[in-house]
Amino acid sequence: MTGIGAMGNSYEDECRRSLAEEQARSLAGTNDWEHVDRARVHQDWDVLYREITVFLNDGALPGDQKIQELVRRHFDIVCRFYTPSREAYVGMSLFYAEDEAMRAFHDSYHAGMVEFLGAAIKVFADQGTGFAPGTGSGAPVRSGDTGR
Repeated sequence: MTGIGAMGNSYEDECRRSLAEEQARSLAGTNDWEHVDRARVHQDWDVLYREITVFLNDGALPGDQKIQELVRRHFDIVCRFYTPSREAYVGMSLFYAEDEAMRAFHDSYHAGMVEFLGAAIKVFADQGTGFAPGTGSGAPVRSGDTGR
């Protein structure tokens, strides 16, 4: 399995920077994401991560169609906060891997969740559509969307 460590360092740095900038802009423009039903988000992520765990246990690969459909659901949940650029979305997977609490949370579902999800997000970002423009272009802040 190809993990997120296979990406070049300058690209990873760009992704981390995009995540930080886009989240800060979104937080400022939405009163710290007050529009988000956080309980529902956490419930939906829990269901999603349990589904991914089943596929991980069955030997699925990050690029498998079913995994990419699950990553699309992950991205859609993220979009309840704001619509990230490709780089910011990849940056999120790096944050999951590099932040001790986020790694522990994700890996509580499966010991390989962080690496697997990171690789699957990279595939999604390389192939996917529906991303916001990059941070340099004044990506819009998504507000008022409760997701359901």
